[in-house]
Amino acid sequence: MARYIFVTGGVVSSLGKGLASAALGALLQARGYTVRLRKLDPYLNVDPGTMSPFEHGEVFVTDDGAETDLDLGHYERFTGVPARMTDSVSSGRIYSNVLEKERRGDYLGKTIQVVPHVTNEIKDFLHVGDDEVDFMLCEIGGTVGDIEGLPFFEAIRQFSHDKPRGDVIFMHLTLLPYLAASGELKTKPTQHSVKELQSIGIAPDILVCRSEQPIPEKERQKIALFCNVRKEHVVAAYDLKSIYEAPLAYHREGLDQAVLDAFGIAPAPRPDLRVWEDVNDRIHNTDGKINVAIVGKYTQLEDAYKSIKEALTHGGMANRVKVNVSWVDAELFDKDDAAPFLEGYDAILVPGGFGERGTEGKIKAAQFAREHKVPYLGICLGMQMAVIEAARNKAGISDAGSEEFDHEAGETRFEPVVYHLKEWVQGNAKVTRKSTDAKGGTMRLGAYDAALTEGSKVAAAYGANAIEERHRHRYEVDIKYREQLEACGLRFSGMSPDGRLPEIVEWEDHPWFIGVQFHPELKSKPFDPHPLFRDFVRAAKDNSRLV
Repeated sequence: MARYIFVTGGVVSSLGKGLASAALGALLQARGYTVRLRKLDPYLNVDPGTMSPFEHGEVFVTDDGAETDLDLGHYERFTGVPARMTDSVSSGRIYSNVLEKERRGDYLGKTIQVVPHVTNEIKDFLHVGDDEVDFMLCEIGGTVGDIEGLPFFEAIRQFSHDKPRGDVIFMHLTLLPYLAASGELKTKPTQHSVKELQSIGIAPDILVCRSEQPIPEKERQKIALFCNVRKEHVVAAYDLKSIYEAPLAYHREGLDQAVLDAFGIAPAPRPDLRVWEDVNDRIHNTDGKINVAIVGKYTQLEDAYKSIKEALTHGGMANRVKVNVSWVDAELFDKDDAAPFLEGYDAILVPGGFGERGTEGKIKAAQFAREHKVPYLGICLGMQMAVIEAARNKAGISDAGSEEFDHEAGETRFEPVVYHLKEWVQGNAKVTRKSTDAKGGTMRLGAYDAALTEGSKVAAAYGANAIEERHRHRYEVDIKYREQLEACGLRFSGMSPDGRLPEIVEWEDHPWFIGVQFHPELKSKPFDPHPLFRDFVRAAKDNSRLV
């Protein structure tokens, strides 16, 4: 049975708990243990799939089709363990399950209460798969004291009592603010945060303290004394140049050893950190730099494209170059020439998205990349925009567009080169959808196979003719336009196994121009960069040396 590590937070950055959990998972793996990481979120949405990226950042999709929190992306990137539907749950999902059981009569007419019904539902979630791994890391979203998170904190308090003594520990992340005026670190926020945690019956075993400055011995002793933890279990978390320094940095500070000590595991295997040493070498020892423009509409919040930015970093590591990303708002040139905004970049990436806003700018970005032979990667909507651009400017379909835009506007304006996907094959079953269906969880979600054309650029990148990638979309390029578009040079180089759904397009007369219907960024890792991002960055590197 797994040992449980519950990760809670005081006043920390949004990346604090997720990064600490992911780094700790990587360190335990380096010692030969198996791990699984989970996220418990206090918001009332059933899943993040219906939330605006401005609200909650990107939606991370798992192989089994769950729309989850972006922290699961960090977990996968650091551990390489594919996340599952059972690795993420929100208060909304918990309450929805409880109310569904009440409607079915599962509670036999009892009064439904937060304790025990909601807390029991949370504990049932925590138990799933705990016989598969050595350690289960569970991050509690939000901040201790938030009213939304109280059922989760009560559930993990009960859970620790239900498990045998020594099978559960609590790790708490706090902030040690530095006051430049007085030249000192303040420990009071940490003390108050721990006091709040203790007031609800949870005593942290390990404190991870975010700090811009080294923590003096005196402050470390003070924190240990007033927070009732061992001094060696007060672990410093300093600001880093790259998040991928975190496993080595936390190991130097003794986080993994503190965890093993808290569980009483001794002797423990020594960690093999060669993978992370190589990752850090590739980050800090580069042969140059390239400039990539991400042309999107959520550019004010970088977390909306978190996995894409990280996948570009991984591609840079594979090619020993630093990737400088510029966020370009597609609406800037919806009605203007794109050239002044895109000249000077070594490559252009158009990511996924929803709705018509900014799409004319994305179409112009695809046109600019095609005409100027700039490496282009279009993801999901980015592929659809590239196909619409080809249809308008090469195939003579001047009113080409997407059915999505007509649905949004409530009137027919375009010839639907991209249409609402009404049915597809999932495994051995047929899935059907209508445009009037509820939005949540109704897209083509999760991992699907694709067959690649032999001799194509994508087949060369993957080194294979059959792949599996994760999807999240409800609109699809219409196969009936394939012959018309291929006659112009836009090759359909990847298809669903039944040959009905286009998965990949590429321009034959272009150095590197590829559009994919899936989301390759979701499977990229620093120690295993995704083939498409690796080759996209390589093409950008080659292009940078031509100008």
